[in-house]
Amino acid sequence: MILGTAGHIDHGKTALVRALTGVDTDRLPEEKRRGITIDLGFAPLVLDGVGTIGIVDVPGHEGFVRTMLAGASGIDLALLVVAADEGVMPQTREHLEILSLLAIPRAVVALTKRDLVDDDWLGLVREDVIALLKDTALANSEIIPVSSLDGRGIPELRSAISRAASSVSATRTSDDLFRMPIDRAFTVRGTGTVVTGTVWSGEIKRDMTIFIQPGGQTSRVRAIQSHGAAVTVAGPGLRAAIAVADCELADVARGKELLGDREWVPTRELDAALVLTDDELEPTARTRVRLHIGTCDTGARFSRLQTALDGRLLARLILDEPVVARSGDRFVMRRPSPARTIGGGEVLDPYPSRDRRRARPAKGEPPHSPKDSPRGEGRLISFLASAGNAGVALRELPIRTGLTPAQVSRVIEQVEAIVVRGRAWSRDAVIDLEKRIETMLALGMANHPLERGVSLQTVRSEMRAPEEVMDLALDRLEKGGRIELDGSVARPFGWVSRLGERQQALSDAILHEICTHPVEPPTVEELTARFGGSTPSILRWLERDGQLERVSDDRYYGRSAVKQMVEAMRSALEPGRIYSPGELREVLGVSRKYLIPFLEFCDRNRITERTDQGRRFLQ
Repeated sequence: MILGTAGHIDHGKTALVRALTGVDTDRLPEEKRRGITIDLGFAPLVLDGVGTIGIVDVPGHEGFVRTMLAGASGIDLALLVVAADEGVMPQTREHLEILSLLAIPRAVVALTKRDLVDDDWLGLVREDVIALLKDTALANSEIIPVSSLDGRGIPELRSAISRAASSVSATRTSDDLFRMPIDRAFTVRGTGTVVTGTVWSGEIKRDMTIFIQPGGQTSRVRAIQSHGAAVTVAGPGLRAAIAVADCELADVARGKELLGDREWVPTRELDAALVLTDDELEPTARTRVRLHIGTCDTGARFSRLQTALDGRLLARLILDEPVVARSGDRFVMRRPSPARTIGGGEVLDPYPSRDRRRARPAKGEPPHSPKDSPRGEGRLISFLASAGNAGVALRELPIRTGLTPAQVSRVIEQVEAIVVRGRAWSRDAVIDLEKRIETMLALGMANHPLERGVSLQTVRSEMRAPEEVMDLALDRLEKGGRIELDGSVARPFGWVSRLGERQQALSDAILHEICTHPVEPPTVEELTARFGGSTPSILRWLERDGQLERVSDDRYYGRSAVKQMVEAMRSALEPGRIYSPGELREVLGVSRKYLIPFLEFCDRNRITERTDQGRRFLQ
């Protein structure tokens, strides 16, 4: 568990941490010279009945709010520090606002410098703090007067922190994807590059392969320390110092993250639910802000603003730089000039669809977050539903929903989603795809009754579904006796093409025309010009019925005529001997215009074999 300090500059946060832990978190020479905290400081706090929790000490100066945000983003519990001699100050309010935007569930308030004021003044400050917290989630926080100078109230503060820590529900789990935002990086002689941070989820182990994003570097964990002691494993909610192999400091700067899986891909677009705390701000689709998420901050602008039924403001955020994000991550937004916090929110989807038609939610509903089920399970179900034919990559779901891999698998099973080769589809989406395939085949055969089926290539193109789900749907339809697959075509089960009365008459006429000129029949184009546009389909039907033989793309012969021509060759030619085109033309009695296509037909059917000298008769 991580406790983070918050409060105005010079209200005694660092001195209080030193009184609680014995550790001076101001490590930089400039911090000691100026007497203010500039960068993040860290210390372990041992509490009876709770164990060791990590303290993150943040700067209170308004010029270092971005540093404060880097430290506050990973805390579970806040220690709000208010100096008894000054009371509530501007950064007290802004830090409290940040804690609220980050949804920090519990806090303890320390009224420091107790030794500088009398009881009456202390009572007034206490009332101010109560009023400050009244309309926030931290309204019931314990308020403990303390003096870091003489130690008064320190035992009571430790007890209050223990009670608050015990009441914080564990939200981080070790059976999750490993993730640790980097808040500090430095070099240690003999060890190399070391990074520190709070483990947000999962576990990191010595010798484990890790991935650094943004950037895409791969590294190995050489050693791990937690609270100053060497360990082999660091789990969620722990402060950790990680020695990483083959990394320069620039590779692991603050704002980057150590990750345990390749599935974490940086993103420059986020779908999010926003909370605005600046009453003067009227957001538009082009409003620009500084976005603070994890230990990273980057420029961003709003896009696709809308209001959900539950009153939340929804937006797509377009980022200036890629960040690592997960559904459920909290963030803070600030205006750079004049510098002030203007709001924050929660990531709904770190990988939103760029297809505007598919990404657009129902009117008034949050994208990928149904109004009646906004948690991770609901998001997963919504993703499956909105993905339709496209499906969702299983590897993305823990990141897009905030669920652990085990939770994702459980929900997938509960909703009877269909998984094929690493992608998942809702059961309804597959059923709908099957129905649309059946409808397409039925219409296709109704419109083209003489065809043997609809081209599978046409079906796949029309359905616009990935290959794996199309294969699944076609297989299910065939095994269910709903369609028939015949080579490269599909048709409704039991379909048999039949000629109608008019088509039969046309078929007889076409067949008669071809048989009238048995060895030199007219082309498809010539027949179509004479008998109409349905001629090609009737020719194909006659071929399937065994009455015609397609000798070339543009010419059909009567089946009996082909047999007679082949028999003529068999009677006149000697097997194995090579014959010139002229000799073959005399045997068949046709012009060169008809000879070459027929000989190529014979080559394909292993009646003849073409050589450089001519054609060898094979049978």
